[in-house]
Amino acid sequence: MAVTSVRLQSDIEKHLQNAVKRLSRSKNWIINQAIKEYLEREAQDLQRWQETLEALDSANQGRVIDGDGVHQWLQSWGTDDEQLPPGS
Repeated sequence: MAVTSVRLQSDIEKHLQNAVKRLSRSKNWIINQAIKEYLEREAQDLQRWQETLEALDSANQGRVIDGDGVHQWLQSWGTDDEQLPPGS
């Protein structure tokens, strides 16, 4: 396990001390959890951004589904004549 030093602003340190008492956890545990959750959110944001770029590229190439087709498909859900998704 690596050791890293961090200088905390005084207001953050106060909140951290309160969390230590409230959660009965160590500073180390709380800081590790916070960093882990931050990095997971960053990874999700990066993934969403990549998917957005792919979707924009797809739309720019004309690979889109007409909205009316989507609405007809959705309206068919749960009926005896349920349709396949548009473009499938």
